[in-house]
Amino acid sequence: MYNIFIIYTGGTIGMVKDPETGTFIPFDFELIEKNLPDLSRLNYKLTVHSFDPIIDSSNMRPSIWLEMAKIIRDNYEHYDGFVILHGSDTMAYSASMLSFLLEGLQKPVVFSGSQLPIGEIRTDARENLMTALEIASAKKDGRAIIQEVCILFDNKLFRGNRSFKYNSDKFEAFRSPNYPVLAEAGIHIRYNEEILLNNEGKDFICHYHIDTRVGVLKLFPGISKETIEAVLNSDVRSIVMETFGSGNTMTDEWFLNLLADAVKSGKNILDISQCKVGSVELGRYETSNGLKCIGILNGYDMTFETAVTKLMYLQGEIESQEKVAHWIQEPLRGELTKND
Repeated sequence: MYNIFIIYTGGTIGMVKDPETGTFIPFDFELIEKNLPDLSRLNYKLTVHSFDPIIDSSNMRPSIWLEMAKIIRDNYEHYDGFVILHGSDTMAYSASMLSFLLEGLQKPVVFSGSQLPIGEIRTDARENLMTALEIASAKKDGRAIIQEVCILFDNKLFRGNRSFKYNSDKFEAFRSPNYPVLAEAGIHIRYNEEILLNNEGKDFICHYHIDTRVGVLKLFPGISKETIEAVLNSDVRSIVMETFGSGNTMTDEWFLNLLADAVKSGKNILDISQCKVGSVELGRYETSNGLKCIGILNGYDMTFETAVTKLMYLQGEIESQEKVAHWIQEPLRGELTKND
């Protein structure tokens, strides 16, 4: 029998329709158990921790990330794997952050949820939950096959810090275009074992510090100097700058001077692309060569969700801006692929 720990935060999977307003509101895990009687027939011993109150994922915040990490830390030795039921809207942020907070994982942490509540006739909730449980218990030669934080949705298993929600209307809600699918569930679950993280021999470490002083500068043609100054002069340690193509920006002297001044003042500015597929390549074109010269950092192929949460994690753990700048450009949990 496998021991699986379920963390139920809320989300669409456990919602019910309010008869007065017709809107969906969060319910508790008993609703899921009621609609999945097969759970009691499985070879699993399930322990459930439900958040109180249940959380809509739009209200996700760092204190909840830390609470989830501590729950896993406190129960780590007693369970074969962990399933986190979570709203899909911010699931990629939570999965990314937990991948950094939980270092050296040798057990699976599987995020899942659904696009329709579990009580609906055509719901995707049942299959997602059952598959997530199977993945959380999967072993080979006595060790867990999955040793990382991942997202299971619509029969596909993604690395959590490589994923983003791209569709709010289909069951296929998530994609990971810059990294292959970890596993796919059909009649059998087929694991892409060559690309899975292997943390055998490493120490499991739970981190507890998050620094949210991160800003975002999304570029667009015609963005004003005042808008850019407002972001660059804000009280943050680091800024995620969403650029064009492979990391390109306008080359106006005033713009590059503003960036250079911000870097000189001690801020880290991380360049990630607005494109969902591909990687930043600083210096490939003239429009990004100036950025490299003034100390803009390369975000490579990190997702926006990962860039933000990784900076929060590093800033929480490291006081030195120079060290944060170094580690944001290095792969820690399989979240980026370097191209230089």
